[in-house]
Amino acid sequence: MNWFECYPKTKQPTIGEIEEFIDSPLWKELCDWVEHAYGIGPKVEHSTCSAAPGWNVKYKKSGRALCTLYPDEGAFTALVTIGAKEATRAELLLPACSEYLRTLYAKTGVFNGARWLMIRVTDSEILEDVKNLICLRVSPNTKKI
Repeated sequence: MNWFECYPKTKQPTIGEIEEFIDSPLWKELCDWVEHAYGIGPKVEHSTCSAAPGWNVKYKKSGRALCTLYPDEGAFTALVTIGAKEATRAELLLPACSEYLRTLYAKTGVFNGARWLMIRVTDSEILEDVKNLICLRVSPNTKKI
């Protein structure tokens, strides 16, 4: 059963239920990292977006979205938006990123002045790419990341 069917709009999942559904250590690693590095907690929200409808987890710092996480069975997708202010730094970072992220970045067009990267997190290399892109958006509170 897919995520949208398990948790319709009338049944908000808990963070524990989301973690159990995803069943990937990468999920917990990313959430723990964001919460430690930025001193923020997750916010579970429902979206009717046609690209990824259903419940998701958002992390925001000082009104800026760091990322939105979309659960899936065995993995998850992280939406990280790279705006005009971050574009040059993101392009300088790309050579150090995974082939997957470099290809995704090249294929993702600019929409409303930003690249909306829907990054499927399936391994630790891609997870590091996501962390690095989040740091481009907003500097973490601590250097212990």
